[in-house]
Amino acid sequence: MTERIRVALVDDHAVVRRGLRTFFESYPDFTITGEAASGEEALAHLEVWLPDVVVMDLLLPGGMDGIEAIRRVRALSPHTQAVALTSATDDARVVAALRAGAIGYVRKDANPEVLLDAVRAAARGRSLLDPQVAGAVLAELARGGKMEGELTEREREVLRQLALGRTNREIAEALVVSEETIKTHVGNILSKLQLASRMQAVLYALKRGLISLDELDTDTES
Repeated sequence: MTERIRVALVDDHAVVRRGLRTFFESYPDFTITGEAASGEEALAHLEVWLPDVVVMDLLLPGGMDGIEAIRRVRALSPHTQAVALTSATDDARVVAALRAGAIGYVRKDANPEVLLDAVRAAARGRSLLDPQVAGAVLAELARGGKMEGELTEREREVLRQLALGRTNREIAEALVVSEETIKTHVGNILSKLQLASRMQAVLYALKRGLISLDELDTDTES
């Protein structure tokens, strides 16, 4: 039996959390390890819950919003990925969530299957791009970043593979090099392009035309 994806839910509305729990637990590959109504509560229990993925609302009560909570979750538990699930779709908030370390961003009015795909992808360390918000933030994320011309030919190929959602191991196998070599390339790429996460690499590659949305959709479905 495949190991279940451990998910934590953070939303200040109990009815939303209950609905999400029921929804996820109707699938055999998910288990809910905890729920929280605020970022502070989530952080207090993170080391006990040990989630693979946190589904985080961005509009939370108290002194910490979802964006800051994502940043702290990623710092406290690098293994834990974050998927933002929110009704807030303004460009600045989307960009801030991705910069904070969110690997996925799903609107609350999206089809439920989009959230499933986003969390499953996040558990594998892959970014799922919501086309409804992607177009609005491509230019913003790329603004101020350096051109990929500063990358070596091998780094450009790794960036393309990275943007298609491949893991370090998969890229290493495709390029016939060690996984450690790929880790070094990825670090150099993010540093040179002033990017903070794989999700930003996806958006950057789309903006620069290194991959297309059709390629991304096809890779996700496969």
